[in-house]
Amino acid sequence: MPFAAEAITLTSEERLELEQMVQSRTLPAGDVFRARLILMLAERLPYRTIQERLATTAPTISRWKERFLERRVGGLLEIRHPGQKPVVITPVLQARVLEATRCKPKDGSTHWSCRKLAAQIGVSKDTVQRIWHKAGLKPHRLERYLASNDPEFERKAADIIGLYLNPPQHAAVFCVDEKSAIPALDRLDPVLPRSPGRAERHGFEYYRHGTLSLYAALDVRSGKVHGKTAARHTSDEFVDFLHQVAGLCKPQQDIHVILDNLSAHKTHKVASFLQEHPNVKLHFTPTYSSWLNQVEIWFSRIGRDVIARGVFSSVRDLARKLIRYIRAYSKTARPFHWKYSDIRHRVMPC
Repeated sequence: MPFAAEAITLTSEERLELEQMVQSRTLPAGDVFRARLILMLAERLPYRTIQERLATTAPTISRWKERFLERRVGGLLEIRHPGQKPVVITPVLQARVLEATRCKPKDGSTHWSCRKLAAQIGVSKDTVQRIWHKAGLKPHRLERYLASNDPEFERKAADIIGLYLNPPQHAAVFCVDEKSAIPALDRLDPVLPRSPGRAERHGFEYYRHGTLSLYAALDVRSGKVHGKTAARHTSDEFVDFLHQVAGLCKPQQDIHVILDNLSAHKTHKVASFLQEHPNVKLHFTPTYSSWLNQVEIWFSRIGRDVIARGVFSSVRDLARKLIRYIRAYSKTARPFHWKYSDIRHRVMPC
């Protein structure tokens, strides 16, 4: 027969208080556990039975029994474990963590995780996270940049920015570029529409019908876009598009065109067009500085709105949907406003 635990005698007030603790829905689970344990001891239940019902151990039962006999119910509510002392982040520890973060791990990985660095230095991961947060460090993130090597960067950039901020009176300013090799992708599996709690889903496999190029001219003053699709982006197609852009303006009106340094923009055919149209002037962005061309902002929009998730049954269907978007966009278009937004005086769109 299992050994019966030594009985604990309870007063009526103590029993009532312990029973209320057991039935409470707001007390911590530990307080409820200890109240149930004492009530079972008061009922002379064996240790083995208490262990099975409460999923505990004999030393735990003995410890809380002694605590109750010493201080009664109040002893059940006082946790004597002092806990760990808070880690003090000293300047020396902070400098040590930051210096280690600047060096790559020796295991061949490219950057530190908080747990890996914590194990290397001998501190907790929370300490490393606190130091990184205070210093604004995020080793898992990577940002890329592209520096222009154009020796005339400042002159070209100032010329283009001047057209945005203070365009010539009565002149038209267009940002022109082409988005090449746009794929006409058709999904092999049905597209599952979105529903509450579920995003739209596309099948993994697709069929490529072909590609086309999109020429776009953004009117800086109004924000409207004129577009043209072509099978390829060649100098002939570009010159034809320049004719279309010139046709949007009044005769003899000064036209300023901002564009990048693509070879198709600097051919003999382009030079011949400029001789025939002396009112058209081309402004080339500095090398590796396509962000100065506002039409790139618009290309990112049509990429998100039409191309990225579009389903196209043919190249003709792709062209039709691109032109339809351009016409709808131009009805409510607004110009992009530029401003100096940081201490490095870099011009950014808003």
